[in-house]
Amino acid sequence: MEPRELLLNGLSELGVETSDAQVEKLLVYLSELKRWNRAYSLTSIKTDEGIVVKHFLDSALYLKVIPPEIKSIADIGAGAGFPGVVLKILRPHLEVILVEPVRKKDTFLRNLISRLKLDGISTLRSRVEDVDDLEVDAVCTRALFSVKELVKQAGHIVKPGGLFILNKGPKGKDELAEADEAGIAYEEVEVMLPKEGATRKLIIVRNEKEAN
Repeated sequence: MEPRELLLNGLSELGVETSDAQVEKLLVYLSELKRWNRAYSLTSIKTDEGIVVKHFLDSALYLKVIPPEIKSIADIGAGAGFPGVVLKILRPHLEVILVEPVRKKDTFLRNLISRLKLDGISTLRSRVEDVDDLEVDAVCTRALFSVKELVKQAGHIVKPGGLFILNKGPKGKDELAEADEAGIAYEEVEVMLPKEGATRKLIIVRNEKEAN
């Protein structure tokens, strides 16, 4: 199946409405990722289908749990832009900050933002625990942190009442047990990744800290 058809079918299955311009941006993203990956090794997934399904559609799963009142998101350990850049393309109104400490990945992200002509998205080449003067409605991450670690390391940049959102596969049970032991309240939403038929668990934690 061609990447465009795979994207359209997968996003439709997820109930995500897209314009031709948004699909075109994702296809340019695919091309840029493959081009840069030859020198920068940004992802071990190299096929069109693998990138579309395991990166683009997997990132789109976050839209299942991002409420409409969320206006700003920080992608922690953004890597090659998943899920942050995909979310920006699919929901242009979101203000997205890509937090990524590795220089080559940050360079790729900056180029990608320019290439796709995206507004309201920026990069921070830093570890999240070193970030100052940033406050967002939600933070998200794919694989970098456990639930407990994300709440600890990124809690200072999430607004009171804001959200921590994580995407976990079947092996996330141990992390949830750890969160239970730490007294962290969370919501668990199970979703199916199109084409793969694999189950993902989206974990949502509300930031209970009080405003200063």
